[in-house]
Amino acid sequence: MLPELIAATIPSPSQGVWHLGPFPLRGYALCIILGIVVAIWIGERRWQARGGTLGEIQDVAIWAVPFGLVGARLYHVATDWEKYFGDGGKPVEALYVWHGGLGIWGGVGLGAVGALIGARRRGIRVLPLLDTLAPGVLVAQAIGRWGNWFNQELYGRPTDLPWGLEIDRAHFSGAYLAQNPDVPSVDQCASTPDLAGCVATFHPTYLYECLWNLAAFALIIWLERRFRLGHGRVLAVYVMAYTLGRGWIEDLRIDDVQLDDVLGLRFNVWTSIVLFVLAAAYFVWASRNRPGREESVYVDGRVPDSPDSPDDVTVDASTDENG
Repeated sequence: MLPELIAATIPSPSQGVWHLGPFPLRGYALCIILGIVVAIWIGERRWQARGGTLGEIQDVAIWAVPFGLVGARLYHVATDWEKYFGDGGKPVEALYVWHGGLGIWGGVGLGAVGALIGARRRGIRVLPLLDTLAPGVLVAQAIGRWGNWFNQELYGRPTDLPWGLEIDRAHFSGAYLAQNPDVPSVDQCASTPDLAGCVATFHPTYLYECLWNLAAFALIIWLERRFRLGHGRVLAVYVMAYTLGRGWIEDLRIDDVQLDDVLGLRFNVWTSIVLFVLAAAYFVWASRNRPGREESVYVDGRVPDSPDSPDDVTVDASTDENG
């Protein structure tokens, strides 16, 4: 029993796309969609608990989700531009979102812009809204990471640990091939699947990040209830918790990224460091200058559940004193 346990590995899916007639059903897309749905559901429950009106998170999501997807793709393309616009690259493939490639910080950044637009149209304070949404985004990220499993991408360094992730020859990264020039070719592996070197095991970084995000979600919920966090501090804790995990997980990865090495660290590790410091600084500032939580999630003059309230509320920025 023990030898079998030690020899265990995590298999990768034999395929990531299924066809329903002429329509492809992609595992990557399903994970992203499921993550979005769960994030909205969690957001609605949290919004009602904060005094908001049911359905408003869905209204905001109409703006935030498209903005977030565009931002996530733009971030990926910008940090891996040579794949699409370099020698031999195909610019049109920058639009192929279903092949994978969504950068979380582009998604969070531009998604927040969409949320801001939706919030101002509904007369909602921005910081309570972002505090409400942040934990659900962590769960969405945890679910979305399984899309990388379906695509056999963004894995870590080789490992012989029992939970090593099996990757087949067709999905070996350029970095791994450069370090292992004797690996059989794709054609050799296609004709002889059992050939040594056609399958290797790597750190399942998608699984590490999934578990880290779920643990961070639980931590944030506890901290929020224990200390009544508000005024953007929940969002700050989200950024700190996520970047803390992303830093060490990113350091395990060996996938090919154009902006791969900046002063000895991957570009995304530096991004995590900078964002962690900024979030920590804001958390300290907000704790000193805006303790507690907002009394209302609406701007002055907006009444929740009012049948006379228009669908679109024009808000003067001067009335939004608490973000």
